[in-house]
Amino acid sequence: MSEELIEKSKKLAAFAAVNENVLKSDRIIGVGSGSTVVYVAERLGQLEDKEKFICIPTSFQSKQLILDNGLRLGNVEEFDEIDVAFDGADEIDTNLNLIKGGGAALYQEKLVASSSRKFIVVADFRKQSPEKLGHFWRKGVPIEVVPNSYVKVLKDLFKLGANSATLRDAGKAKAGPVVTDNGNFIIDADFGEIPLNKVKELDEKLIRLVGVVETGFFVDYAEKAYIGNEDGSITSLSVSVPARL
Repeated sequence: MSEELIEKSKKLAAFAAVNENVLKSDRIIGVGSGSTVVYVAERLGQLEDKEKFICIPTSFQSKQLILDNGLRLGNVEEFDEIDVAFDGADEIDTNLNLIKGGGAALYQEKLVASSSRKFIVVADFRKQSPEKLGHFWRKGVPIEVVPNSYVKVLKDLFKLGANSATLRDAGKAKAGPVVTDNGNFIIDADFGEIPLNKVKELDEKLIRLVGVVETGFFVDYAEKAYIGNEDGSITSLSVSVPARL
């Protein structure tokens, strides 16, 4: 498949997500990050009444997307009730459970998602699992941890059944581990393919570990997903989620 067609499908999915989910009464908009959300910000910046929006970022990238599209920047400390938020995902299962955090912004992403009346996911077909999380995304579940706890958390993850668990390295750009915007470390834990009925249970076990700040599982957050397909078409999926606000 050509890169041009992939980008077209991402743009169509993002534009449809904005067109169908931003209401005239909406004012506070959460803006996530990722290659598909680039088009979400673009579409928001095209709306005639964009001056009324206050956009809440989840990362440095999304902050730049907001500013580059002439949108007003806000923060979740001041605007803690968000009308609708848009974000991408590293993988999506058939219940719209997500793995997020490949960009190490999972805590801020979950803070914005949990503060939103509606949370909408926009992605391309490569992020949609045929059923189970961990089918395509094989890098593991991102887990944000307090720095001095990482050795203990690594041991605890193996006790919970992880096939592998590694401290995420910053790579060539920096000697040492990735450091999040909150000053924490990221562990990537591979649990293999995770059945639909086991995602929530595993997430609850992980979050109870001492030293864990947040996990990359997003369970009962997304109520709609817009998927850009390989042929340039869009698939819209929806589920019922518990009210957050």
